[in-house]
Amino acid sequence: MAEKQEFTRKLKSRHIQLMALGGTIGTGLFLGSGKAIHAAGPAILLAYLITGIICFGIMRALGELLLSDLHYHSFMDAIRDYLGNRVSFVMGWAYWVCWLALAMAEVTAIGLYFQLWFPQVPQWLPGLVTLLILLGLNLMTVSTFGELEFWFALIKILAIVILIAVGVILVLLHFHSASGYLATPANLVNDGGFFATGTKGFMLSFQMVVFAFVGIEMVGVTAAEAENPKVVIPKAINGIPVRIMLFYIGALAVIMCIYPWSKLSPSNSPFVLVFRDIGLPGAASIVNFVVITAAASACNSSLYTTGRMLAELTSTAHRPVIRKISRLSKRSVPATAVIISAVVIGIAAILNLVMPEGVFTFVSSIATTSFLFVWAAIILAHLKYIRQHPQSRTFKMPGAPFTDYVILVFLFIVLIVLCMEKQTLIALILTLAWFAILAVASLTQKKA
Repeated sequence: MAEKQEFTRKLKSRHIQLMALGGTIGTGLFLGSGKAIHAAGPAILLAYLITGIICFGIMRALGELLLSDLHYHSFMDAIRDYLGNRVSFVMGWAYWVCWLALAMAEVTAIGLYFQLWFPQVPQWLPGLVTLLILLGLNLMTVSTFGELEFWFALIKILAIVILIAVGVILVLLHFHSASGYLATPANLVNDGGFFATGTKGFMLSFQMVVFAFVGIEMVGVTAAEAENPKVVIPKAINGIPVRIMLFYIGALAVIMCIYPWSKLSPSNSPFVLVFRDIGLPGAASIVNFVVITAAASACNSSLYTTGRMLAELTSTAHRPVIRKISRLSKRSVPATAVIISAVVIGIAAILNLVMPEGVFTFVSSIATTSFLFVWAAIILAHLKYIRQHPQSRTFKMPGAPFTDYVILVFLFIVLIVLCMEKQTLIALILTLAWFAILAVASLTQKKA
């Protein structure tokens, strides 16, 4: 048997910190928030707060699992230990597809964003070119990936901070936009109150709000390549609440103060729309550059994650030809797995050519649905862990096991919400069909 290859621990604290943010701030916030605002109105801020708290709980459970055994390459190892080989098999392949769908959404979004500057360019082309560039960078050392993601995320952070600062200044100056709208906090309650669309609208917004957070567990895939996981992972996870308040709630609150929420388009980025309307020269183009960077960053994270997951999934295959996929290159990168993942993500270009109007909604809905099941598996593994090791726990999840059950109830409610609209219901049915196929395939795995 060949000697087991190991990932190198080349990801520094600043890499993990920024990746914890960069993997989630992408199209879900910059493009998907338009649809979420349209559904819930100003109450979307509460939806983001609730979902953010839930995701922080998931991350604390994940962190406790990872730090319980530093030999874990990713959280899938913990799922295998506590839920068994068959569940791990299903969730592993499901998680790979989760990130493929997410990357397809980002590739699609990049094509949509470029339409602002180059409306004559085919929608599929910018995303495909970006994917090829990211593939080349991902085939280099993991530290190169870490540096790239660090700068990607830094651009997003600085842009959102500046956006919030500009928004606050506009509100303080009682700024009137080119369309005649007054920048004021009263915009949060003017058009029908805070819960303007009622309970149903508020509930429907959770599909896109959850999509904005998918990938937050990416820190759990970097465990094998973090320099000092005992320090780095808790630091990255504990910083999540501040980031949620600032980058999600803060940014959207400012947007809705500057511009009446009812005038925002559900199919376009509210960030680009608002800054195009305030009349600052080049503001819309600058924001458009930022949202393209955000999508590229999320796609970069997706390519990293899918490559590592595919390598892990094929490393224990019975057939040598499949096992070869998991081999590391001279740069300690699972090159073959990364290339295969990129090829599958590239299918998004074909979909954008065939059905340009419906690709984003289709793939983002599948990603949201799939991630709900993966998050549930993390929580179930955590519940079993704390039952088996009540005395030897480190980095304890606050309020467990009660908080675990609260999270599971929330995830179930979101699944019910997905049944309320035709588009999301189709995505849910397709996802369940995929899980059924994986469940049958898992019968080839040993039970324990």
